[in-house]
Amino acid sequence: LSLEYAAMAIGGVAAVASAPAVLAAMGFTGAGIAASSLAAKMMSAAAVANGGGVAAGSLVATLQSAGAAGLSASTNFLLGTAGSVVGTWL
Repeated sequence: LSLEYAAMAIGGVAAVASAPAVLAAMGFTGAGIAASSLAAKMMSAAAVANGGGVAAGSLVATLQSAGAAGLSASTNFLLGTAGSVVGTWL
C-alpha cells in the first residue's frame, strides 16, 4: 500500500513540475510564441481556421497564456491529480 502512495506522490509532483518545461519546449514562452515551433504551427492553423485571428479562449490562446504567466493553482491541482492517477496506474 505504501508503494502506491509513493507512486501517487511521484506522479503528481512530476506532472506539475514538468508542465512549464513542456510548454516551453512546445514554443509557448513568456516572450511569446517561438518562431518555427510546434506552437507557431498550431497558431498558424488556428488563425487560418478562424479567418486570420486566434480566438480568445482557444487551445492556442490558453496554452500561450499558461506559457507566459504560468499555471493557476486550480490547473496545478488538476495536473497533480491526473499525474497521481497515472503514477498509481503505472
